[in-house]
Amino acid sequence: MNPLGLFLIYLYTCALTPVSGYPNGKVTSACRSMRPDHGHAPQSEPIHSINVEKTIFKPGDRIKVTLSGSRFDGFLVQARDAENLEGSAVGSFSLTDERISQLLTCDGIQNSAVSHTSKERKLQVELFWIAPANSPKHIQFLATVVEKYKIYWVKIPGPIISQPNAPSIAPKIPSSTIPVVPPPSLSLHKRFNSAGCGSSKFCIRNPVSCDPEHNPECFFLSFRKDGQSVLVEMSGPGQGYISFALSHDQWMGDDDAYLCVKEDDGVQINPAYIRGRSHPEVSSMDVLRDVAWRLEDGVIQCSFRRNLQIPIPKERFDLGRSYFIFLADGDAKDGLLYRHHRQPLMTNRKYCITDFPEDVGGSRSPLIIKLHGAMMFIAWMTTVSIGVIIARFFKPVWPTSSLFGEKIWFQIHRCLMITTVFLTVVAFVLPFIYRGYFSKRAGYHPHLGVTVMILTVLQPVLAVFRPPPQTHRRGIFNWTHWATGTAARIIAVAAMFLGMDLQALDLPDPWDTYTMIGFVLWHVFVDLLLEAHGFCLLKKEYISRLLCHQYGLFIGGSKWSDPQSIMVVLVPSVLEGQARYSAKTMEEDQIGILNSSPDEAEGHTFKKIVMTVYICGNLAFLITFLAAINQL
Repeated sequence: MNPLGLFLIYLYTCALTPVSGYPNGKVTSACRSMRPDHGHAPQSEPIHSINVEKTIFKPGDRIKVTLSGSRFDGFLVQARDAENLEGSAVGSFSLTDERISQLLTCDGIQNSAVSHTSKERKLQVELFWIAPANSPKHIQFLATVVEKYKIYWVKIPGPIISQPNAPSIAPKIPSSTIPVVPPPSLSLHKRFNSAGCGSSKFCIRNPVSCDPEHNPECFFLSFRKDGQSVLVEMSGPGQGYISFALSHDQWMGDDDAYLCVKEDDGVQINPAYIRGRSHPEVSSMDVLRDVAWRLEDGVIQCSFRRNLQIPIPKERFDLGRSYFIFLADGDAKDGLLYRHHRQPLMTNRKYCITDFPEDVGGSRSPLIIKLHGAMMFIAWMTTVSIGVIIARFFKPVWPTSSLFGEKIWFQIHRCLMITTVFLTVVAFVLPFIYRGYFSKRAGYHPHLGVTVMILTVLQPVLAVFRPPPQTHRRGIFNWTHWATGTAARIIAVAAMFLGMDLQALDLPDPWDTYTMIGFVLWHVFVDLLLEAHGFCLLKKEYISRLLCHQYGLFIGGSKWSDPQSIMVVLVPSVLEGQARYSAKTMEEDQIGILNSSPDEAEGHTFKKIVMTVYICGNLAFLITFLAAINQL
């Protein structure tokens, strides 16, 4: 099999195979600190407790440990040396209920910690701790408990258990990491404005040239250099948060982010780091100054100042360098950020925000996804539609004319279909280059796309094995070729309907749906018009020929007196309730209509006029969609 075929089979297999992501509770990155990166200070007085079934143990013992209290979402439990609570986890655990708890490997020690598997609320968790052979003389259990995103306790101390004859020790209070204490913030007394954009400050605005002072729908981000620091202002409509990130590339991951999150009647402003396609990790270091915010009419505004360079932590980028800039918004609850409803606004190239002030816009759709959409629209709105109409209705228009050894209609049809295949193959690959994997959030669109891709490649393969016209297998081929092409066109239209509202290429609603419906109706109307015209023309020709044959009449200067001279016997199917006439020809793809017939000449002219109007209408729809994509 050729490489392209293997590639398609692989992609289709990926589409049908479920892919598992990391389950909740995989918090090995927090093994040592036992602290969730939620961006809020931990609670001081624990309301949960740890109980053990005995306080004396020997290596190899299996001891029951119970964590209980008011309902909680998440947890992390470890055992540590009671004389070195900042050290590594000790021993291993076994589970009693794998539905709510899972084993983790911390500090290279397998099963040395236990965490939750889901956000399902719990009242109690039971575990078994197994003492190692080289166990310390004293062990203390620690637990982190998350009641909800912004309410949690870190390293809740449990009881100390000891080996026999071990000297007693005084309990130590475990030290947690430095709590996140939001810098004191002020309320902004007036809205931001765009004055100075491009002259004294670097601005990103969407829509282009909007002013946040007068337009509540304006997404606005500005940077003003002030000595060795930068003043940042951010504004935009948001149900829960607005944020921006500095990135080395146009993909999410390894980004320096800044969050303005609506909480109760205020706004929490924090730096964060994005490791991948996951929740931002809020920084525990106070690197922001002059923090201020404003909430009004659904618009979140926040401002802060940070130094150009912050050596530690490394997640804070040097503002003297160039980056792609993202601007996003979405919902938040109890400080937890939810996935943004639409694609983040993104600059089309890297910018240095402290270099020369500029006033730029952005796009919510990556260029590679725009190209994907544009190519698919060209292929399945225009080239394939025109190619099918040419093959169905224009065979008799140029019955004897040829181009490069083939009939004109066939050359036009083949050229358009080859273009369709090429555009589809290229467009199909682009989203995989952008995402790096099969999208799990795009609904049925990628599945339909894989199906269209397979049918598209199958069509020219079938054409290569087209049987000769005289064989009985030619009829099977014709029906297979028609069915495959028709199925591909129908599925492609369905994929376009679904793809227009995906995050990566979200065309304006409901305009996009109505426009696509208009295109479909336009194509169906022209198709039915040419079908009806062909039916009427064939019926008229059949009656004329029947009269000529029966009465020996002259039409157009030619006498139809010898029925053997007629190349085609037309069989009317009207009596059978059909709308078309079947034809048995001596040579396939030829219609036995005399070129000297004035009715036929008139019919050809009508078809050419309809085709010209159809192409103009088709291009109008296509250009409309391409212009909309360009505006994203």
